[in-house]
Amino acid sequence: MLQSLRPWLTRLRSRWRSDDYDARLAAEIATFEGQVNVHNLPPMFHYWSNRYLRPLFEAFGYSHPEDFFAREIARARAMRDRPIRVVSLGAGNGDSELRIAALLRERGVAGVRIECLDINPAMLARCEADAGAQGLSDVVLPLRGDFNAWRERADVVMANQSLHHVVELEHLFDAIYDGIGDEGVFLTCDMIGRNGHQRWPEALAAVQEIWATLPERYRYNLQLQRLEREFLDWDCSVAGFEGIRAQDILPLLMQRFGFETFIAWGNIIDVFVDRSFGHHFNPDDESDRARIDAIHARDERGIDSGEWQPTHLTAVMRRRTANTRQHRHWSPSFCCRDPQRH
Repeated sequence: MLQSLRPWLTRLRSRWRSDDYDARLAAEIATFEGQVNVHNLPPMFHYWSNRYLRPLFEAFGYSHPEDFFAREIARARAMRDRPIRVVSLGAGNGDSELRIAALLRERGVAGVRIECLDINPAMLARCEADAGAQGLSDVVLPLRGDFNAWRERADVVMANQSLHHVVELEHLFDAIYDGIGDEGVFLTCDMIGRNGHQRWPEALAAVQEIWATLPERYRYNLQLQRLEREFLDWDCSVAGFEGIRAQDILPLLMQRFGFETFIAWGNIIDVFVDRSFGHHFNPDDESDRARIDAIHARDERGIDSGEWQPTHLTAVMRRRTANTRQHRHWSPSFCCRDPQRH
């Protein structure tokens, strides 16, 4: 399986030994191969996102992340008098791409081909089967390949929660820059916090402060199956590629692209609404909702003051742009944390 990647692995030896890369790649594929739904989030996440994240998106004309991609792809199609090619990097099962394609179909947008690029054959097989079942085989097409080695032309490149799995970000961003040309667009929704999805020290201190107020039953890590009397800031990149260079994403994007739209959010709230601990909070329980509301408010104050930076972004990028739509003063530079900062 890895034979075709050998030239690329040779280039990586200055950063990674090839056996280390092979082990990480095997772990990555094993992690996702048996998962039909890799986006199963707690009910409390949906409470939080509908109350706080959805209004943020709506202020920019989007209802949710997939609506963001669908609207921007439709806009790219409207700007051309020909069909357009969309390449989705690290598409996995193609779940999001199929929902985006369904939205485009509902809105009467034709002439769009979405190629789902992924290295995992099991996930691509599911993508192909689901596209056929939904009558979208002419729109959503699986494409086997490694986005670390991708270099092609496309009208739209999209990366939905895949950039934080990339080792060679510089190569990929250069390839996207070349691939979209002067008229194309790069769309992403991804994570931009510390590598391995750890907390930077200033945010970790706030999490630990909140942690001390939680009943012990809320402190059991459902993913790692352990009780954390003190929050243990686990490095998710140890085995595979999860968050491998997350902290480098925004600085490298800023070096190469102009931001047409930049929406950033969230930091300490992630811990309490994500898969490891979020299932302990019941959105039907008034006290649990109040606790999440208070954590969100603290998170917003921390970001707004510059005490810590957001860990998520949604962005529309081009080779160049004059003006950027953004939330408040939360510009790319304001939201970019210097890794050398202590």
